[in-house]
Amino acid sequence: MRTEKDFLGEVQVHDNCLYGIKSIRAKNNFPCSISFNLEWYKTLGIVKEACYYTYKSYKKALSKITSKSYNFNLISDEIIDSLIHAAIEVSKGEHYEHFIVPAISGGAGTSINMNINEIICNRALQIINKKPGDYTIIDPIEHANIFQSTNDVIPTSLKLTIMRQLDILENTINELRKDIESLENKYRNNLRLGYTQMQEAVPTTFGKLFGSYSEALSRDWWRISKCFERIKVVNLGGSAIGTGITVPRYFIMEVTPMLQRLTGLPVTRSENMPDATSNLDSFVEIHSVIKAHAVNLEKIVSDLRLLASDIGHKEINIPQKQLGSSIMPNKVNPVIPEFVISIANKIYANDILITNLCAQGCLELNAYLPIIGHSILESLQLLIDADKTLKENMIKDITVNSEVSIEKLFFSPAITTALIPYIGYNKSALLANEMKKNKLDIFKANDNLSLIDSEKLNNILKTENLIKMGYTLSDLD
Repeated sequence: MRTEKDFLGEVQVHDNCLYGIKSIRAKNNFPCSISFNLEWYKTLGIVKEACYYTYKSYKKALSKITSKSYNFNLISDEIIDSLIHAAIEVSKGEHYEHFIVPAISGGAGTSINMNINEIICNRALQIINKKPGDYTIIDPIEHANIFQSTNDVIPTSLKLTIMRQLDILENTINELRKDIESLENKYRNNLRLGYTQMQEAVPTTFGKLFGSYSEALSRDWWRISKCFERIKVVNLGGSAIGTGITVPRYFIMEVTPMLQRLTGLPVTRSENMPDATSNLDSFVEIHSVIKAHAVNLEKIVSDLRLLASDIGHKEINIPQKQLGSSIMPNKVNPVIPEFVISIANKIYANDILITNLCAQGCLELNAYLPIIGHSILESLQLLIDADKTLKENMIKDITVNSEVSIEKLFFSPAITTALIPYIGYNKSALLANEMKKNKLDIFKANDNLSLIDSEKLNNILKTENLIKMGYTLSDLD
């Protein structure tokens, strides 16, 4: 065991632990069982790496422009190189088991920053063959946190993590859309009965149904592709409240370009870093776009679940994926739609939380960044998971029961709507009533009433005529 001290007292830490006193205090203060996001952890390593490389560049620049001595000591290349090495390991997800601060914490992310600092510091000590906890050589604040603040490192790393997850989500949406587009093409001319307010309405096709889903997902893809513009502006180098206090101007100017080179992401330094530090409305905007995708997914799976249900007379078949009951033999439930609907509603809940807590920012800072960040990243991952399981476990294996849907269409009084341009509303209503009263299809009902020539009726009810956009005067001849 080693003893670590701060102004509050002493804490015993196991010798092989890379975390230290600040992390242990946070873990004890925040008894939350939800783990900190691994991807955010990795990105913190990259942000720290950018800071250390920029410090090294700053040190080199100083040596070239002046021989004057300063009343501060520069960090040795050996220590900076060991910090860079440790940060790179963190960026790969190594040492994650030593990150003990939970997902939800107080303090605007100070505990997150200090846990990372302690891991990097103690790992850097190991790299130079020193023992963890020997902070006289490498210190978690003096060295690992050089020219940084929680208030610029944490939001910057969060924005980078969101950008990486948005890129994944953009791809999963597009892959799902491609599969739905395939269904649209496959069933383009397969007739079905359309519904409004869950009541039989007018003829349409499965192609149009799937086409509407494909179009909605295209909008989702487009909106998400625009999100990068909203969060590419970072406040790294802004220090505590965005004024750059305690940070060399050289570092402020160079650290974001360094981060851009390391990540390949289009990050840029804010022209108003106090704003980028205190106002989190961009996160609200990003999550609203995420929520819109969740809304579309819920609508899609709710429709498909209904059409595949016993209530819907199984106009489509969705894949049977697992046993549905421990008591009812052979029962199979629509578990994939239920999973997606559950995810969508979790995202709606996250949206309320993010909106409320982003509004809770007070003057120069928002204290609730840890849970805001966790909730955004949770929503992104949930949507990625939803898109993936929809593609792999449902959409690609959907089939249409054409005979069932066509029979249902021609037995529905709603089909008479197609005749209104030819025989008017009142005669169409008579035909609909005949169908409903005697449970006849439209052809037999018309044979009984002779409201329209049978050959003309057959022509009107051809698939290509039912699905074309509107009618022309020549159609009426």
